[in-house]
Amino acid sequence: MNFQEARTQMLGQQIRAWEVLDGRVLDVLGAIPRESFVPKSQRGLAFADLEIPLAHGQEMMAPKVEGRLLQALSLNPTDNVLEIGTGSGFLTACLARLAKKVRSVDIYESFSKDAKSKFTQLGISNAEFVTLDALQMGYQQKFDAIAVTGSLPEQDDHFVRMLRPGGRLFTIEGRAPAMEARVTTMHPNDQISRESLFELVLTPLVNAKQPKPFVL
Repeated sequence: MNFQEARTQMLGQQIRAWEVLDGRVLDVLGAIPRESFVPKSQRGLAFADLEIPLAHGQEMMAPKVEGRLLQALSLNPTDNVLEIGTGSGFLTACLARLAKKVRSVDIYESFSKDAKSKFTQLGISNAEFVTLDALQMGYQQKFDAIAVTGSLPEQDDHFVRMLRPGGRLFTIEGRAPAMEARVTTMHPNDQISRESLFELVLTPLVNAKQPKPFVL
C-alpha cells in the first residue's frame, strides 16, 4: 500500500471536504505517520473514513473527526493541553505538534505504554502519559485546551472546571443515535459559551456517569 498516496487522498477527500481548512492542522495531519499508530492488522485501513477498532472495546476516531477536533480547539504553540483518552496515541501526537505540552490520560495502562513507546521512536518529547480514571481527577491543574475522546451521555461540567480563562473544551455529548460534538469556551469573565459543531456517534468514555432512566 502506498501510504503517502493514501494520506494525500485522506487530506483532500475526507478532511478538507469536512470543512477542516486550518493550515496548521492540515500540515500536522499530513506529517504524523497515522499508519504507525493503528494496530498492525488494520494498517490497510489507516486512512479510511471510519473508526478503527482498538483493544478494550475502544475505537480510533475517523480522520475527519480528528481534524475537526483539532481545528475546534484553536491550539496555540504556548498551550498546555489535556487529552482524556490516549487510545492509539495518534491524536496525542497531533496535539503535541500543535501545542507546548500535552498531558494524556487513559484508564488502560497498555494504551499509555504503547503511545509512550511510539513517541520515543518518533522523537516527540512534549507529552506526558498518565494511567488513571480522568473522571476522578481533581481541579488543581488548569489547561488551555482539553480534548475528551470518548462520548459523555449528557453535559458534564467536570472538565469545564479544569479550563483556564480563555480555555476550550471539546466533547461529544448524548446517547446513540443522537450525539453532538461541542466546543465549550471559558471566557476571562468566568462566563461559559457552548457551540454545537456536528453530529456523530462515538464510544462512551469509560465510567462516564449514566443518567437515571425516565420512569413514569
